[in-house]
Amino acid sequence: MVTRGKLTAKRAEELLSTSREKKTSFVNILLAAGDVSPRVLAHTLSMALAIPLLDLSAVDTKQLPRSLLDRKLIETYRVYPLSKRGSRLFVACADPTDQEALERVKFATQLTPEWILVEADKLQRLIASESISNNEALESTGGYDFDFELTDAEKSSAEDPVGDLAGDTEDAPVVKFLQRMLIDAIDMRASDLHFEPYEYNYRVRFRVDGELREIVQPPVAIKDKLASRIKVVSRLDIAEKRVPQDGRMKLRVGNRTIDFRVSSLPTLFGEKIVIRILDSSNAKLGIEALGYEPEEKARLLTAVQRPYGMVLVTGPTGSGKTVSLYTCLNILNQPGVNLCTVEDPAEINMPGINQVNVNDKAGLTFSSALKSFLRQDPDVIMVGEIRDLETADIAIKAAQTGHLVLSTLHTNDAPATVTRLLNMGVAPFNVASSLLLITAQRLVRRLCANCKQPIDIPRQALLDAGFTEDEVDGTWKPYKPVGCEACNKGFRGRLGIYQAMPISEPIQRLILASGTVMEIAAQARKDGVRDLRQSGLLKVKLGMTSLEEVLAATNE
Repeated sequence: MVTRGKLTAKRAEELLSTSREKKTSFVNILLAAGDVSPRVLAHTLSMALAIPLLDLSAVDTKQLPRSLLDRKLIETYRVYPLSKRGSRLFVACADPTDQEALERVKFATQLTPEWILVEADKLQRLIASESISNNEALESTGGYDFDFELTDAEKSSAEDPVGDLAGDTEDAPVVKFLQRMLIDAIDMRASDLHFEPYEYNYRVRFRVDGELREIVQPPVAIKDKLASRIKVVSRLDIAEKRVPQDGRMKLRVGNRTIDFRVSSLPTLFGEKIVIRILDSSNAKLGIEALGYEPEEKARLLTAVQRPYGMVLVTGPTGSGKTVSLYTCLNILNQPGVNLCTVEDPAEINMPGINQVNVNDKAGLTFSSALKSFLRQDPDVIMVGEIRDLETADIAIKAAQTGHLVLSTLHTNDAPATVTRLLNMGVAPFNVASSLLLITAQRLVRRLCANCKQPIDIPRQALLDAGFTEDEVDGTWKPYKPVGCEACNKGFRGRLGIYQAMPISEPIQRLILASGTVMEIAAQARKDGVRDLRQSGLLKVKLGMTSLEEVLAATNE
């Protein structure tokens, strides 16, 4: 500094003497005295000690690996992690002569620290803003009438491992943050919440109308406390972080009680937690709210009101099969009817229905539960999913011996369901005699009624999509999403598109003759059954959804 004319020799001697008296570094005294600007000091140190110099104002600080160093270490020694490469950790500092800081960082991280010089004032601002934003991100949330439902036994078991989390002042912001996320998800009509830890950041995403949306990126430092809090109220083992766990929790919001299914999964950088919102009010909306067309609704109601037989609902995961089944159960749920369900797990709790959860460890499988049901004098049996031949055989025998059986299968459409059962090993005569109806379904996003607008689509494109010549007559136009304050990018909610295929006598004959999927599909068309694409195109014509949504959902 003296050689460069930034400091006189006399002043340098005074500052050096002061640093020895106070037992602190010369750089700290020089910065505190204000004789030299942080910028000049950083440049001089960089040249004198051959240490790289970095301008923090040119760095996106949100991408820095903040979690690599403890907050107290950062604030005490005025250092900040920049990046990690192998066993080397590059650390921003304003005083590279501080050996104690070097040793502390090395001990805390078990990595080899390498200094990168930065200007002291910019480093100070970064550390200060980090502390403020962390507190604001959490403490600005909350303020709702909110409570978890726990029994006395559950409260004691939950509080034993970690104490009263809600009363712990250090964890209070985390509790409020979790409350805010759950309430926001309910308000936004989300189906799932994803809490996802990564190396340098932590994010929360909601699935709204089938689409994942990033909601917030809280401080990465809260990931472990947040995971522990969720696991406590879900009655999971908070000490076990090596294997996936599943649990449930209830939430009281005012006068409303909502169930949640919780799943934890160990990932590279912490536990990812997914919370599924199980709102039983969806199953009580009635069959009209699901989007069935009049003839499809009539076929389904006719089938479920038969005294015996089997009704199957098919489609991929997340296509609304469970809600459709529970809507049917809600119709059948009368004082004079004995309803039993076996699921993995039971997602919607409904009074009046005897619900059983599969427990493979205890030997309670779909097939063993079904065998027990037959000794329980049931009228209606619902099987969560037919996965194997044994379950299929028992379900079909139950359907043939005077019980109405409802179940699901993972197949693409209704005709393919028949061949899936035959491929499992079920005898063709059993399939033909027991099946009443197969419904295939998909969910598409519903256009927002406030902002949707008509769009001109070339006639040939409509024909290629599946419309007939008669339908493309110019008297109607499809609609497109626009977007407004009341919706999500032009969509609000979802509706189902369905292929409701009754098992008619011609289809029974095809099953007995081991007919192919194409032959069964052709016969279904002759019987007046719309396939999924035609059902979706009808919704497009009615202005309920967009053509793109239907093409994406039925692109098989």
